[in-house]
Amino acid sequence: MSINVGIVDQRVRKLAQDLATEFETRLNIKNDEVKQRSTAFVFLVVKTVLDLPDEEALDCLTEGGNDFGMDAVHIGDVEDSEFTVTLFQGKYKKNLAGSSNFPQGGVEKVIQAIRYLFDPDAIITTNPQLTTRIEEIRSLVRDGHIPRVRIVLSNNGLKWSETAQQLIDSEGLTDDQIGWEHINHDDIVRWMQAARQVDDTLRLSGKAIVEDLDYCRVLIGKIPVREIEVLFNRHGDLLLERNVRRFLGLQGNRVNQAIDYTLRTEAERENFYFYNNGITLLCRKFTYNALQGENFQVRVEGLQIINGGQTCKTIQATLAALAGADAGMEKAFVLVRLYQLPSDSADLIRSITYATNSQNPVDLRDLRSNDPKQKNLETAILDMGYTYHRHRSEASLKSNDISSATAAVAVLSVWRKRPQQGKFLGREHFGKLYDLIFSDDLNATQVVIATLLFRFAENKRRRPPEGSPDFVPYASCFLAMLMGRYLLKDLNISLSQLDHRKFTDAKAKLDQNIENYFSQAVVSIKKAVKSLYCEQAPSLQRLAATFRRGDLLVELARGERTK
Repeated sequence: MSINVGIVDQRVRKLAQDLATEFETRLNIKNDEVKQRSTAFVFLVVKTVLDLPDEEALDCLTEGGNDFGMDAVHIGDVEDSEFTVTLFQGKYKKNLAGSSNFPQGGVEKVIQAIRYLFDPDAIITTNPQLTTRIEEIRSLVRDGHIPRVRIVLSNNGLKWSETAQQLIDSEGLTDDQIGWEHINHDDIVRWMQAARQVDDTLRLSGKAIVEDLDYCRVLIGKIPVREIEVLFNRHGDLLLERNVRRFLGLQGNRVNQAIDYTLRTEAERENFYFYNNGITLLCRKFTYNALQGENFQVRVEGLQIINGGQTCKTIQATLAALAGADAGMEKAFVLVRLYQLPSDSADLIRSITYATNSQNPVDLRDLRSNDPKQKNLETAILDMGYTYHRHRSEASLKSNDISSATAAVAVLSVWRKRPQQGKFLGREHFGKLYDLIFSDDLNATQVVIATLLFRFAENKRRRPPEGSPDFVPYASCFLAMLMGRYLLKDLNISLSQLDHRKFTDAKAKLDQNIENYFSQAVVSIKKAVKSLYCEQAPSLQRLAATFRRGDLLVELARGERTK
């Protein structure tokens, strides 16, 4: 047994114990140690690969009967009429030798699933967790959005066999819409490990500019793409610890596909420098021979890439695939900006990261964490007995913890009355929608109350009460919005009056009536859905689409006026 197999097994056993209650209530897995460990392994893979908090990773799990071999499903936000679906299948063996291939039968199940899951007209029977996800995917497809599929097959052993790979190839499932990845114990441990300092040498080509700016130093030059490949072969994702995105892959990502095309096209390779925006790196210290005129070898300590990680990973993947068919690659260069910053410059690092990444569709939550609005909320919410997390945290959140991401969804849905954007525009919560959500008049009481309402609705979504309407798994943001409306009505105040002076009354009223608020909201939405569809019962696909749009808000408003 390798040490990495042992590390993963130890983590899986602990997760199986810690999450036993969640597995039982969500997936009806109980008194089955083997199944619990298998599910814990899938959870670990989902959380690690997608960099998700525990609650979101648990939401992805779909294990159970009639699951088409899909143990977890994650649906990304729509962007440019495309969305990424990540499908997970895990195979966890009790035998910890780590020498078994991912089973061919598992690959065959995934191939079968791909034939049906993305066809809105295909009739299949799946378990409730998977059905909810599938119909959400299909409703997006019916709306004209294109799915980009990322298939992650994971085990505590080796990759699938060559025969299994031939099956994949023969089905035509390796085009630019579908990508296959294998994740095992070695990959998981590499991602789990705490960041260690990366020290290396950057071999630049041609002239470079070096300048001192206050207590910082700046180097601007160009580096051969081959050097980028070598650098990433040595250090991998450790270079990206501060970066805000994991590798998006080539499939379905136009920028990465364009990079790949330029490198693969011999006539275009020498233009790579002009086509690409370059790479931004940070380090604790860099040194070089200033007596040289060009072609510097720059020794760097504490190297990190904060912008251009996608470029680097694509270069690595493309050059590995070319494997000798890369004539003229010596003419391909990429611009580099290397900043030497003081060790106590965390705020400056985040500001640079924000400035160099904000033009891209990235998760800006961490980059906004030092905004004065976020700091003020952290201070005010702490005085109310809750802890507001401006930064993402690996630790599990307790009941009195509020993450900035959850707060954003809750406030946008409940008080800004845009539940469809709360659910489906997560990428923009800390981008285009930031000032709307975290407006100057938003206070700590409003954040806490909105979060409590949203969490309650989310818990009902995950575990719908017996006899609940079919829309409940899709409607948590809408339900929370209505519940907030009922609370303000009972308090006989406007939103602007909901501040620290009303917190105790609002919390008491909420604790007393929250179940009633939820039931009332369900009735209101049920009436609105019936009105919207002229008393006809919509399919799950149509329901999923309904809660992505704003037309239901019109029906809800009409229903409130007629009361």
